[in-house]
Amino acid sequence: MKISIETIVKAPLEQVWHCFVTPAHITGWNFAIAEWCCPKAELDLVEGGTFNYRMEAKDGSVGFDFAGKFIAIRPHQVICYQLGDARQVDIHFSESPQGIRVQQRFEAEDEHSAEQQRQGWLGILQNFKAYVESKNAAS
Repeated sequence: MKISIETIVKAPLEQVWHCFVTPAHITGWNFAIAEWCCPKAELDLVEGGTFNYRMEAKDGSVGFDFAGKFIAIRPHQVICYQLGDARQVDIHFSESPQGIRVQQRFEAEDEHSAEQQRQGWLGILQNFKAYVESKNAAS
């Protein structure tokens, strides 16, 4: 099963892309709820390159590595990657009159319900939107 989510970010495409692919920014938005954090992000943004984002509860009680390999990259347009369990994620960036549309489509896993997964991934995407827009307002 594939799940799709999207948001509109009110910021220039260059800034949206930069915040999405830069480790110092990824650690600022890559978590679904306020009780979690992303203390470490590493990536080699080339086709065949890998990434590893550490996600954990702020109290240290639980955490996991979100890791995989990039399979397609078109700067400012598309990022496709494969997770360690072989699920694929496709992310598209496009300009619209309202701002930059960020669309994600991912293959669901079997451990959590589709709605739980949708809500978790959407929470991260909404954090991304808020993070980028706060940076855009500050500049």
